[in-house]
Amino acid sequence: MTTHQIVVIGGSFAGIGTAHYLLKHTIPALERASNGSTKYKLTLISAATHFYHKFSAPRLLASEFLLPLSKAFLPIADGFKQYDPDHFELIVGEAQSLDQTAMTVVVSSTYGPSQERAVPYSTLVLATGSSSDSPLWSIPGSHEKTKAALEEMRSTLPDAKTILIAGGGPAGTETAGELGTLYPQADITLLSGADRLLTRIRPAIGAAAESKLSALGVKIIHNLKVVGSEPSADSQTTVQLSDGTSRTVDIVISATGIRPNSKFLPRDWLTEKGYVITRDHTSLRGPVDGVYAIGDVAGYSLGGALDVLDAVRPLCSTIFVDLAGPNAGNHKAQAYKQVVTETQLVPIGPNGGVGAVFGWRIPSFLVWLIKSRDFMIRKAPGTVAGSDFVKA
Repeated sequence: MTTHQIVVIGGSFAGIGTAHYLLKHTIPALERASNGSTKYKLTLISAATHFYHKFSAPRLLASEFLLPLSKAFLPIADGFKQYDPDHFELIVGEAQSLDQTAMTVVVSSTYGPSQERAVPYSTLVLATGSSSDSPLWSIPGSHEKTKAALEEMRSTLPDAKTILIAGGGPAGTETAGELGTLYPQADITLLSGADRLLTRIRPAIGAAAESKLSALGVKIIHNLKVVGSEPSADSQTTVQLSDGTSRTVDIVISATGIRPNSKFLPRDWLTEKGYVITRDHTSLRGPVDGVYAIGDVAGYSLGGALDVLDAVRPLCSTIFVDLAGPNAGNHKAQAYKQVVTETQLVPIGPNGGVGAVFGWRIPSFLVWLIKSRDFMIRKAPGTVAGSDFVKA
Protein backbone atom coordinates (compact mmCIF):
# COMPACT_ATOMS: atom_id res chain seq x y z
CA MET A 1 0.00 0.00 0.00
CA THR A 2 1.32 3.42 -0.93
CA THR A 3 0.82 6.58 1.15
CA HIS A 4 -0.21 9.84 -0.45
CA GLN A 5 0.79 12.87 1.62
CA ILE A 6 -1.63 15.81 1.55
CA VAL A 7 -0.10 18.87 3.19
CA VAL A 8 -2.17 21.92 4.11
CA ILE A 9 -0.20 25.01 5.16
CA GLY A 10 -2.13 27.51 7.26
CA GLY A 11 -3.74 27.42 10.69
CA SER A 12 -6.52 29.96 10.22
CA PHE A 13 -9.98 29.84 8.64
CA ALA A 14 -8.92 28.54 5.21
CA GLY A 15 -6.41 25.94 6.33
CA ILE A 16 -8.47 24.58 9.22
CA GLY A 17 -11.67 24.43 7.17
CA THR A 18 -9.98 22.69 4.24
CA ALA A 19 -8.24 20.19 6.51
CA HIS A 20 -11.52 19.25 8.20
CA TYR A 21 -13.36 18.77 4.93
CA LEU A 22 -10.59 16.64 3.46
CA LEU A 23 -10.45 14.47 6.57
CA LYS A 24 -14.22 14.12 6.94
CA HIS A 25 -15.16 13.55 3.31
CA THR A 26 -12.43 13.61 0.67
CA ILE A 27 -9.89 11.20 2.18
CA PRO A 28 -12.48 8.49 3.02
CA ALA A 29 -13.86 8.79 -0.52
CA LEU A 30 -10.39 8.56 -2.04
CA GLU A 31 -9.53 5.45 -0.05
CA ARG A 32 -12.76 3.83 -1.13
CA ALA A 33 -12.06 4.76 -4.75
CA SER A 34 -8.57 3.22 -4.57
CA ASN A 35 -9.98 -0.07 -3.22
CA GLY A 36 -7.50 0.04 -0.38
CA SER A 37 -4.40 0.35 -2.57
CA THR A 38 -3.58 3.88 -1.38
CA LYS A 39 -3.56 5.39 2.10
CA TYR A 40 -4.01 9.13 2.42
CA LYS A 41 -2.53 11.16 5.27
CA LEU A 42 -3.11 14.85 5.89
CA THR A 43 -0.53 17.05 7.59
CA LEU A 44 -1.61 20.51 8.75
CA ILE A 45 1.23 22.99 9.19
CA SER A 46 0.38 25.95 11.41
CA ALA A 47 2.78 28.64 12.59
CA ALA A 48 0.80 28.93 15.82
CA THR A 49 -0.55 26.40 18.29
CA HIS A 50 -3.76 28.42 18.53
CA PHE A 51 -6.38 29.59 16.08
CA TYR A 52 -7.02 33.34 16.28
CA HIS A 53 -10.48 34.71 15.54
CA LYS A 54 -9.04 37.78 13.85
CA PHE A 55 -12.40 39.20 12.80
CA SER A 56 -13.04 40.14 16.42
CA ALA A 57 -9.78 42.11 16.79
CA PRO A 58 -11.44 45.58 16.91
CA ARG A 59 -13.34 44.61 20.05
CA LEU A 60 -10.58 42.43 21.49
CA LEU A 61 -8.09 45.29 21.48
CA ALA A 62 -10.59 47.61 23.11
CA SER A 63 -11.82 45.71 26.15
CA GLU A 64 -11.41 42.48 28.10
CA PHE A 65 -14.80 43.13 29.66
CA LEU A 66 -16.60 43.10 26.30
CA LEU A 67 -14.65 40.20 24.80
CA PRO A 68 -12.17 38.02 26.74
CA LEU A 69 -9.04 36.89 24.90
CA SER A 70 -9.74 33.31 25.94
CA LYS A 71 -12.67 33.22 23.50
CA ALA A 72 -10.54 34.31 20.55
CA PHE A 73 -7.50 32.04 20.94
CA LEU A 74 -8.35 28.34 20.77
CA PRO A 75 -5.96 25.34 20.57
CA ILE A 76 -5.94 23.91 17.05
CA ALA A 77 -5.02 20.44 18.24
CA ASP A 78 -8.26 20.14 20.22
CA GLY A 79 -10.32 20.46 17.04
CA PHE A 80 -8.53 17.54 15.37
CA LYS A 81 -8.60 14.99 18.20
CA GLN A 82 -11.57 13.41 16.42
CA TYR A 83 -9.36 11.98 13.66
CA ASP A 84 -7.23 8.83 13.52
CA PRO A 85 -3.50 9.71 13.97
CA ASP A 86 -2.80 7.46 10.98
CA HIS A 87 -4.65 10.00 8.85
CA PHE A 88 -3.69 13.28 10.53
CA GLU A 89 -0.68 15.11 11.93
CA LEU A 90 -0.37 18.68 13.18
CA ILE A 91 3.02 20.33 12.78
CA VAL A 92 3.53 23.63 14.58
CA GLY A 93 6.03 25.73 12.69
CA GLU A 94 6.48 28.33 9.98
CA ALA A 95 7.14 27.41 6.35
CA GLN A 96 10.54 28.80 5.34
CA SER A 97 11.15 27.39 1.88
CA LEU A 98 9.83 24.92 -0.68
CA ASP A 99 11.73 22.51 -2.93
CA GLN A 100 9.70 21.81 -6.08
CA THR A 101 11.93 18.95 -7.21
CA ALA A 102 12.04 17.10 -3.89
CA MET A 103 8.42 18.12 -3.15
CA THR A 104 9.21 19.16 0.41
CA VAL A 105 8.44 22.16 2.59
CA VAL A 106 11.05 23.24 5.14
CA VAL A 107 9.35 24.21 8.41
CA SER A 108 11.01 25.95 11.37
CA SER A 109 9.66 25.85 14.91
CA THR A 110 7.93 28.98 16.22
CA TYR A 111 7.97 27.93 19.88
CA GLY A 112 10.99 26.86 21.90
CA PRO A 113 14.43 26.12 20.43
CA SER A 114 14.82 26.76 16.70
CA GLN A 115 14.57 23.55 14.71
CA GLU A 116 13.94 22.78 11.05
CA ARG A 117 12.12 19.90 9.45
CA ALA A 118 11.55 18.94 5.80
CA VAL A 119 7.93 17.88 5.28
CA PRO A 120 7.23 15.84 2.10
CA TYR A 121 4.05 16.40 0.10
CA SER A 122 2.29 14.69 -2.77
CA THR A 123 -0.55 17.23 -2.82
CA LEU A 124 -0.11 20.74 -1.42
CA VAL A 125 -2.80 23.21 -0.32
CA LEU A 126 -1.61 26.77 0.31
CA ALA A 127 -3.82 28.50 2.88
CA THR A 128 -1.28 30.74 4.60
CA GLY A 129 -3.46 33.86 4.58
CA SER A 130 -2.13 37.39 4.91
CA SER A 131 -0.35 39.62 7.41
CA SER A 132 -0.48 43.30 8.23
CA ASP A 133 1.81 45.98 9.64
CA SER A 134 0.44 45.35 13.14
CA PRO A 135 0.29 42.01 15.03
CA LEU A 136 -3.19 42.99 16.24
CA TRP A 137 -4.84 41.69 13.07
CA SER A 138 -3.06 38.39 12.44
CA ILE A 139 -0.61 35.99 14.07
CA PRO A 140 3.05 36.70 13.17
CA GLY A 141 4.34 33.24 14.05
CA SER A 142 3.60 32.54 17.73
CA HIS A 143 0.09 33.53 18.86
CA GLU A 144 1.67 34.87 22.06
CA LYS A 145 2.90 37.92 20.12
CA THR A 146 -0.64 38.84 19.12
CA LYS A 147 -1.96 38.24 22.63
CA ALA A 148 0.76 40.47 24.04
CA ALA A 149 -0.03 43.22 21.52
CA LEU A 150 -3.73 43.09 22.41
CA GLU A 151 -2.99 43.15 26.15
CA GLU A 152 -0.63 46.09 25.77
CA MET A 153 -3.21 48.02 23.78
CA ARG A 154 -5.88 47.35 26.41
CA SER A 155 -3.59 48.56 29.19
CA THR A 156 -2.71 51.87 27.47
CA LEU A 157 -6.09 52.87 26.05
CA PRO A 158 -7.81 54.00 29.28
CA ASP A 159 -5.22 56.76 29.88
CA ALA A 160 -4.80 57.82 26.25
CA LYS A 161 -5.80 61.38 25.41
CA THR A 162 -5.01 61.20 21.68
CA ILE A 163 -5.51 58.14 19.42
CA LEU A 164 -4.73 57.96 15.71
CA ILE A 165 -6.13 55.09 13.60
CA ALA A 166 -4.63 54.61 10.13
CA GLY A 167 -6.84 52.87 7.59
CA GLY A 168 -10.43 53.40 6.50
CA GLY A 169 -11.28 49.81 5.65
CA PRO A 170 -13.40 47.54 7.86
CA ALA A 171 -10.71 47.01 10.53
CA GLY A 172 -9.94 50.70 10.97
CA THR A 173 -13.60 51.76 10.81
CA GLU A 174 -14.70 49.09 13.29
CA THR A 175 -11.86 49.97 15.66
CA ALA A 176 -12.83 53.64 15.56
CA GLY A 177 -16.39 52.66 16.43
CA GLU A 178 -15.30 50.52 19.39
CA LEU A 179 -12.94 53.14 20.81
CA GLY A 180 -15.34 56.01 20.18
CA THR A 181 -17.96 54.15 22.21
CA LEU A 182 -15.69 53.08 25.08
CA TYR A 183 -13.45 56.14 25.35
CA PRO A 184 -15.54 59.23 24.53
CA GLN A 185 -13.09 61.39 26.49
CA ALA A 186 -10.25 60.64 24.06
CA ASP A 187 -9.45 62.65 20.95
CA ILE A 188 -9.76 59.96 18.24
CA THR A 189 -8.81 60.56 14.61
CA LEU A 190 -9.30 58.12 11.74
CA LEU A 191 -7.24 58.58 8.56
CA SER A 192 -9.08 56.86 5.74
CA GLY A 193 -6.15 56.98 3.32
CA ALA A 194 -8.66 57.40 0.47
CA ASP A 195 -11.44 59.76 -0.53
CA ARG A 196 -13.97 57.94 1.69
CA LEU A 197 -14.43 55.08 4.14
CA LEU A 198 -15.08 51.46 3.11
CA THR A 199 -14.12 51.77 -0.55
CA ARG A 200 -15.24 48.22 -1.43
CA ILE A 201 -18.91 49.05 -0.92
CA ARG A 202 -21.10 51.83 -2.27
CA PRO A 203 -20.32 55.42 -1.19
CA ALA A 204 -23.67 55.83 0.60
CA ILE A 205 -22.78 53.05 3.07
CA GLY A 206 -19.35 54.52 3.69
CA ALA A 207 -21.01 57.90 4.29
CA ALA A 208 -23.38 56.27 6.80
CA ALA A 209 -20.40 54.80 8.64
CA GLU A 210 -18.76 58.22 8.71
CA SER A 211 -21.93 59.78 10.11
CA LYS A 212 -22.12 57.20 12.90
CA LEU A 213 -18.48 57.70 13.80
CA SER A 214 -18.86 61.46 13.83
CA ALA A 215 -21.75 61.06 16.25
CA LEU A 216 -19.34 59.22 18.56
CA GLY A 217 -16.88 62.12 18.37
CA VAL A 218 -14.41 60.46 16.00
CA LYS A 219 -12.68 62.87 13.60
CA ILE A 220 -12.28 61.52 10.06
CA ILE A 221 -9.69 62.85 7.62
CA HIS A 222 -9.61 61.65 4.01
CA ASN A 223 -6.77 61.45 1.48
CA LEU A 224 -4.11 61.36 4.18
CA LYS A 225 -1.82 58.46 5.10
CA VAL A 226 0.83 57.65 7.69
CA VAL A 227 4.20 57.32 5.92
CA GLY A 228 6.45 56.92 8.95
CA SER A 229 6.60 56.97 12.73
CA GLU A 230 9.07 57.19 15.59
CA PRO A 231 8.88 57.15 19.40
CA SER A 232 8.86 60.51 21.14
CA ALA A 233 8.87 61.74 24.72
CA ASP A 234 6.47 60.50 27.41
CA SER A 235 5.79 57.20 25.59
CA GLN A 236 4.11 59.03 22.73
CA THR A 237 4.58 58.45 19.00
CA THR A 238 5.25 61.01 16.29
CA VAL A 239 3.85 60.06 12.90
CA GLN A 240 4.84 61.55 9.56
CA LEU A 241 1.92 62.09 7.20
CA SER A 242 1.66 62.04 3.44
CA ASP A 243 1.05 65.80 3.24
CA GLY A 244 4.42 66.52 4.83
CA THR A 245 3.08 67.32 8.29
CA SER A 246 3.49 65.33 11.50
CA ARG A 247 1.47 64.59 14.62
CA THR A 248 2.41 63.41 18.10
CA VAL A 249 -0.17 61.16 19.74
CA ASP A 250 -0.46 58.77 22.65
CA ILE A 251 -1.51 55.74 20.58
CA VAL A 252 -1.20 54.84 16.90
CA ILE A 253 -3.19 51.90 15.54
CA SER A 254 -2.26 50.80 12.04
CA ALA A 255 -5.00 48.98 10.14
CA THR A 256 -3.18 48.97 6.80
CA GLY A 257 -0.43 47.11 4.97
CA ILE A 258 -2.11 43.79 4.14
CA ARG A 259 0.27 41.42 2.33
CA PRO A 260 0.11 37.71 1.44
CA ASN A 261 2.11 35.17 3.44
CA SER A 262 3.93 33.77 0.44
CA LYS A 263 7.60 34.70 0.78
CA PHE A 264 8.65 31.03 1.13
CA LEU A 265 7.21 30.08 -2.26
CA PRO A 266 8.93 30.06 -5.67
CA ARG A 267 8.62 33.46 -7.35
CA ASP A 268 7.13 31.97 -10.52
CA TRP A 269 4.20 30.66 -8.45
CA LEU A 270 3.18 34.20 -7.52
CA THR A 271 1.48 37.19 -9.07
CA GLU A 272 3.26 40.53 -9.25
CA LYS A 273 1.80 41.42 -5.83
CA GLY A 274 2.85 38.13 -4.26
CA TYR A 275 -0.42 36.20 -4.32
CA VAL A 276 -0.46 32.54 -5.34
CA ILE A 277 -1.51 32.09 -8.96
CA THR A 278 -4.77 30.21 -9.39
CA ARG A 279 -4.88 29.03 -12.99
CA ASP A 280 -8.62 28.54 -12.87
CA HIS A 281 -10.66 30.44 -10.30
CA THR A 282 -13.50 27.92 -10.47
CA SER A 283 -11.29 24.97 -9.47
CA LEU A 284 -8.65 26.78 -7.36
CA ARG A 285 -5.85 24.78 -8.96
CA GLY A 286 -2.55 26.51 -8.31
CA PRO A 287 0.45 27.36 -10.46
CA VAL A 288 1.53 23.73 -10.99
CA ASP A 289 -0.19 20.35 -10.89
CA GLY A 290 -0.84 19.05 -7.40
CA VAL A 291 -0.77 22.50 -5.82
CA TYR A 292 -3.91 24.41 -4.79
CA ALA A 293 -4.57 27.75 -3.11
CA ILE A 294 -7.44 29.08 -0.99
CA GLY A 295 -8.17 32.19 1.03
CA ASP A 296 -6.30 35.48 1.38
CA VAL A 297 -3.03 34.16 -0.08
CA ALA A 298 -4.69 33.09 -3.34
CA GLY A 299 -4.88 35.24 -6.43
CA TYR A 300 -8.65 34.82 -6.80
CA SER A 301 -9.49 36.16 -3.34
CA LEU A 302 -10.99 39.58 -2.67
CA GLY A 303 -10.10 39.25 1.00
CA GLY A 304 -13.56 38.47 2.36
CA ALA A 305 -14.77 35.63 4.57
CA LEU A 306 -16.93 34.20 1.79
CA ASP A 307 -13.82 33.74 -0.36
CA VAL A 308 -12.85 31.11 2.20
CA LEU A 309 -16.11 29.52 3.32
CA ASP A 310 -17.61 29.23 -0.15
CA ALA A 311 -14.36 27.87 -1.62
CA VAL A 312 -13.67 24.91 0.69
CA ARG A 313 -16.13 22.45 -0.87
CA PRO A 314 -15.24 23.26 -4.51
CA LEU A 315 -11.53 23.02 -3.70
CA CYS A 316 -11.87 19.65 -1.99
CA SER A 317 -14.05 18.26 -4.77
CA THR A 318 -11.39 19.30 -7.29
CA ILE A 319 -8.72 17.54 -5.23
CA PHE A 320 -10.86 14.38 -5.18
CA VAL A 321 -11.33 14.39 -8.96
CA ASP A 322 -7.63 15.06 -9.58
CA LEU A 323 -6.43 12.32 -7.24
CA ALA A 324 -9.07 9.70 -7.97
CA GLY A 325 -8.61 10.00 -11.74
CA PRO A 326 -10.60 7.33 -13.58
CA ASN A 327 -11.83 5.99 -10.24
CA ALA A 328 -13.78 9.22 -9.65
CA GLY A 329 -16.70 7.66 -11.53
CA ASN A 330 -19.50 10.13 -12.20
CA HIS A 331 -18.21 12.58 -9.63
CA LYS A 332 -17.47 15.99 -11.13
CA ALA A 333 -15.61 18.84 -9.47
CA GLN A 334 -17.87 21.48 -7.98
CA ALA A 335 -17.14 24.87 -9.55
CA TYR A 336 -16.35 27.73 -7.20
CA LYS A 337 -18.66 30.67 -7.77
CA GLN A 338 -17.29 33.83 -6.25
CA VAL A 339 -19.66 36.34 -4.68
CA VAL A 340 -18.89 39.64 -6.39
CA THR A 341 -21.91 41.62 -5.21
CA GLU A 342 -21.53 43.84 -2.15
CA THR A 343 -21.24 41.74 1.00
CA GLN A 344 -19.68 43.45 3.98
CA LEU A 345 -20.82 43.96 7.57
CA VAL A 346 -19.13 46.73 9.55
CA PRO A 347 -20.08 47.23 13.22
CA ILE A 348 -19.84 50.80 14.51
CA GLY A 349 -19.76 50.06 18.22
CA PRO A 350 -21.65 47.27 20.01
CA ASN A 351 -25.16 48.35 19.05
CA GLY A 352 -25.21 48.17 15.26
CA GLY A 353 -23.40 49.35 12.17
CA VAL A 354 -23.59 49.46 8.39
CA GLY A 355 -23.38 46.90 5.63
CA ALA A 356 -24.74 45.05 2.65
CA VAL A 357 -25.40 41.39 1.90
CA PHE A 358 -25.39 40.12 -1.69
CA GLY A 359 -25.91 43.65 -2.94
CA TRP A 360 -28.75 44.51 -0.55
CA ARG A 361 -28.11 47.24 1.99
CA ILE A 362 -29.16 46.08 5.44
CA PRO A 363 -30.27 48.09 8.49
CA SER A 364 -28.19 48.65 11.60
CA PHE A 365 -30.11 46.16 13.75
CA LEU A 366 -29.30 43.33 11.31
CA VAL A 367 -25.61 44.25 11.50
CA TRP A 368 -25.97 43.97 15.27
CA LEU A 369 -27.77 40.63 15.05
CA ILE A 370 -25.23 39.06 12.70
CA LYS A 371 -21.94 40.61 13.81
CA SER A 372 -21.93 43.64 16.08
CA ARG A 373 -23.25 41.96 19.25
CA ASP A 374 -20.20 39.67 19.59
CA PHE A 375 -18.13 40.01 16.37
CA MET A 376 -19.21 36.46 15.58
CA ILE A 377 -16.91 35.05 18.27
CA ARG A 378 -19.66 32.51 18.98
CA LYS A 379 -18.56 30.70 15.83
CA ALA A 380 -14.90 30.30 16.84
CA PRO A 381 -15.23 26.89 18.58
CA GLY A 382 -17.12 25.51 15.58
CA THR A 383 -14.44 26.79 13.20
CA VAL A 384 -11.73 24.91 15.09
CA ALA A 385 -13.87 21.75 15.30
CA GLY A 386 -14.92 21.85 11.62
CA SER A 387 -18.62 22.27 12.37
CA ASP A 388 -19.24 24.13 9.12
CA PHE A 389 -18.21 21.05 7.12
CA VAL A 390 -19.95 18.16 8.84
CA LYS A 391 -22.01 17.70 5.69
CA ALA A 392 -20.33 17.14 2.35
